[in-house]
Amino acid sequence: MLFENVNRIIESNWGLLIGYRFQNRLQLLLVVFRFFSLLLFLVSIKGIIAGEVDSCWVDGDMGYLNSVLSSSNQVYAEDGPVSGGGLSQNGKFSYGYASSPGKRSSMEDFYETRIDGVEGEIVGLFGVFDGHGGARAAEYVKQNLFSNLINHPKFISDTKSAIADAYNHTDSEFLKSENTQNRDAGSTASTAILVGDRLLVANVGDSRAVICRGGNAIAVSRDHKPDQTDERQRIEDAGGFVILKIAGTWRVGGVLAVSRAFGDRLLKQYVVADPEIQEEKVDSSLEFLILASDGLWDVVTNEEAVDMTKPIDDPEQAAKRLLHEAYQRGSADNITCVVVRFLAASRSHGGGTTSQGSNPPQAGNTSHSHP
Repeated sequence: MLFENVNRIIESNWGLLIGYRFQNRLQLLLVVFRFFSLLLFLVSIKGIIAGEVDSCWVDGDMGYLNSVLSSSNQVYAEDGPVSGGGLSQNGKFSYGYASSPGKRSSMEDFYETRIDGVEGEIVGLFGVFDGHGGARAAEYVKQNLFSNLINHPKFISDTKSAIADAYNHTDSEFLKSENTQNRDAGSTASTAILVGDRLLVANVGDSRAVICRGGNAIAVSRDHKPDQTDERQRIEDAGGFVILKIAGTWRVGGVLAVSRAFGDRLLKQYVVADPEIQEEKVDSSLEFLILASDGLWDVVTNEEAVDMTKPIDDPEQAAKRLLHEAYQRGSADNITCVVVRFLAASRSHGGGTTSQGSNPPQAGNTSHSHP
């Protein structure tokens, strides 16, 4: 009955349009404009109710955006950019973050900056999570990944295996939680874990981690793209395929522009959440770490990011500087940056930090849920 009424409204307005005598061309144009606006609105409503409007896939970010139905936990641009930071209780590192929707009307980036005590060790946990197909996957990973990690029985004794287990466990639990959802969300994750004098960087997707060691920019993660030889081979061996879209982006199944991610249920056989993990020694040559979503890396090189960060002692101000530069250069994506400064390196080079003054955060989760 509803569809019949919609059709009747469309047909009756068409009759009014063609049967009306117009006094001038401007009047005609106004009526035509109003008619087609009404037509598009009614057709959209009809499609939504009939279940005929599906998620549409768009270039940019890594994937897809639900065009008609928005997620209830979506964050919108009027929230604006946020920033903050802190200092570890042992005084060995400080950190700052900055995050903004950028030029997009919706926000799918999340971040985590957390200090915890585990088995007598002060542990720093930092992450950037870039969602696609909605914010649900990125928010879930932000809320659960680090808790799953520090509760792993081998977190201190075998941190690398604990990270791998936590990534895959979080992915499987998210997919279970999405059983009743009709849409297919996913997320990247670029994380850094500080345990003693060890820095472990784990990555899934195309967010990225870059360190400054001895004044040089060094990427400590690899962007997971479908056109990489080993990634493409893995996908094809699993029965999938990778094709080049008209816009020049290689996509898994012609759809997704990253080859590893959390979530993405429909492509899970090919798009895995297995992290690549790299370990670095924290010593006097390690100056700082930058974690950022591809909203930064799309327009700023590793070397440029390091050069911009070097002269800024306060990591929050450094993160804000990177965010502002990416926006000014025309980044079309959400932008999230986390900067971690290693204070032993700052002291050895005659520097210091102005971050957070005399009120370091207490152990626990020091991050916001979203910008």
